[in-house]
Amino acid sequence: MAGPLAGMTTRGRCLLAAGLAAALCSVVLNERDLLRVSVFVIAMPMLVCFLAGRSRVGLHTERHVNPMRAPVGGKAEVSLNVWSTGRLPTGGLLLQDGVPYTLGGRPRFVIEHLPRNNGVQLRYTVEPTMRGVQLLGPLRAKVTDPFGLSEFDRELAGVTRLIVVPRVVPLIGMPGGSGMGAGEDGSVRLSAGQGENDAVVRPYRQGDDLRKVHWRSTAHRDEMMVRVEERPWRGGTTVLLDHREHAHKGTGPTSSLEWAVSMAASVSLHLLHNGHRVRLVSETGKTVGPESADGIHSDFLVLDALAALRSSHQKEISIAGDPGQGQELVAILGSTDPESVDQLIRYRPRASRSLAILMDTRAWAAQGDTTATDPDVTAGLLNAAGWSTVIARPDVPVQQIWNNLCRASQSRGAMHASGWS
Repeated sequence: MAGPLAGMTTRGRCLLAAGLAAALCSVVLNERDLLRVSVFVIAMPMLVCFLAGRSRVGLHTERHVNPMRAPVGGKAEVSLNVWSTGRLPTGGLLLQDGVPYTLGGRPRFVIEHLPRNNGVQLRYTVEPTMRGVQLLGPLRAKVTDPFGLSEFDRELAGVTRLIVVPRVVPLIGMPGGSGMGAGEDGSVRLSAGQGENDAVVRPYRQGDDLRKVHWRSTAHRDEMMVRVEERPWRGGTTVLLDHREHAHKGTGPTSSLEWAVSMAASVSLHLLHNGHRVRLVSETGKTVGPESADGIHSDFLVLDALAALRSSHQKEISIAGDPGQGQELVAILGSTDPESVDQLIRYRPRASRSLAILMDTRAWAAQGDTTATDPDVTAGLLNAAGWSTVIARPDVPVQQIWNNLCRASQSRGAMHASGWS
């Protein structure tokens, strides 16, 4: 049946069939009273379907999401404002909003009565388990009549974007003593640029060379301070994220790629909050996501870019130049072969500060998967090229991995200061 009659339910069709049968019997038996009853029975479901079909035109809905950006493992509240501008009151309204499985189950609401020019507010909560740009909606409604004789489906609200950003872990400390428990010295180093004659000092430790004592700072602090002869941590930092599908193991929220994205977000925001100008690039050296006018990322740019990031199908790291563009570099690398390591160090100046978090993807791989490379081999090659490295595994907290990287950078800086390479 076309038109309004297409929404007739099984109950309505059974009632219509019963009316037709009664009408046929009334003609055969010549019973006028039965004919009157059959006409009423036939007209009732048809009239109800017609009225229900007309009343559904007056439904309107608005959807609001708060907040518009939610982290993995966080929560966001969705509110639906539903009101009717139709000529007749609406009743028996079943609403179901389209929610991706990564945000939870699809919420359903039943509105028994929706008066004319008056609305109701509905709320539900989503809990993202996977980063990405998720679409909420469309909102579909089933309009039924009080007798259950008709039912109509209608799409009320369109889709609304919810940006699920990666989980950000708070970090403490900076590589090479830059802000790592150094108080004022850390901020001085943070603002210092390459080539500035800025004294970088730290408290005296047993065994330090007395010729490196910085007497001015010692007199100012009333505590013996020594000069650290290492290149200051510049304000510009490049964070390199290796998001090759070939370099990662595991699937879903517990994959090594999701861990790497979360680590990149944590490091980038930590550096930004400590005054660094951060660039976020991929293993090809290209910028991840859009940049601001000065080519530097902000909090929202970093999180939005990482939320929409997908794995690349490139098998090896291929860089045409220095990925850090002369800045300090923090690389988060998956399974990396010697050829890819050579690409990283070929254009990278040895005097530039270079740090790498090497993921032992074997810990994320399925049982029996032996295709991942040994991160110790990669660490040896990078250390020989002057990099500071640390190996990451899923059972080690992110904060501890960052602290290990800071200590490795300090050790590397101390080696350079003492004349070792």
